[in-house]
Amino acid sequence: MQIIEVTGYAVRSAVITMRRRDKPLEFVIFPMLHVASPTFYSQVRSRLKECDLIVLEGIRGKSAGVSALTLAYRFAPRRRRNGLQEQRDDVLIPDSVPVINPDVTAAEAIADLKTLPRWMYLLLLIGAPVMGLVFALRGPRAFLDEDLAVDDLPATLRAEWLADDPVEHAMCDRRDERLLAALGEIYAERADEPIRVAVVYGAGHVPAIVAGLMERHGYRPREAQWLTVMIPA
Repeated sequence: MQIIEVTGYAVRSAVITMRRRDKPLEFVIFPMLHVASPTFYSQVRSRLKECDLIVLEGIRGKSAGVSALTLAYRFAPRRRRNGLQEQRDDVLIPDSVPVINPDVTAAEAIADLKTLPRWMYLLLLIGAPVMGLVFALRGPRAFLDEDLAVDDLPATLRAEWLADDPVEHAMCDRRDERLLAALGEIYAERADEPIRVAVVYGAGHVPAIVAGLMERHGYRPREAQWLTVMIPA
């Protein structure tokens, strides 16, 4: 199943609705990119207004290490000619819908990254600002790399290698488990209510979300709607 599609002219994100035939509770998964066109965020916001609860990604608290890593996507929108915008809660999240955030703290995120070999951890901190400058200079076309596509199963040898990347495990494993635990609590408490629960997380987390809801609670993807993330000029 495609989650983020990258072609020669556009990047698209699949909004996935997961259901159980015997339960009215629905999970609607929004695979996000932290940099996109303003139109993409506007479309996501309008769909979030139709949901009853939002489960939102966002590392809680601050640390110098986390700030350094986020430079990879914070630089690109600062060049106005790129026509891109950084994902921000005040732009994306409607005030009318309650939000929960089960994500890790900044201290937990850095503790996980420090389990990597020291050279790898330092390379991450140094490399993130450099990548941010590359994205800013190249603009939207920097995102037209097929290796940025996300599927529930790796589609290429390189994608398979990236899925086994120790950096990805350090950055995602604890966060994915924390998220799935929160979704499990929602299911246990509200499975018999006819509500739509939006899961707004980075696209890299979505394969784990889909697999977790399938294996733990019997949910299946029932429909998907493509949203255009960006179209380079």
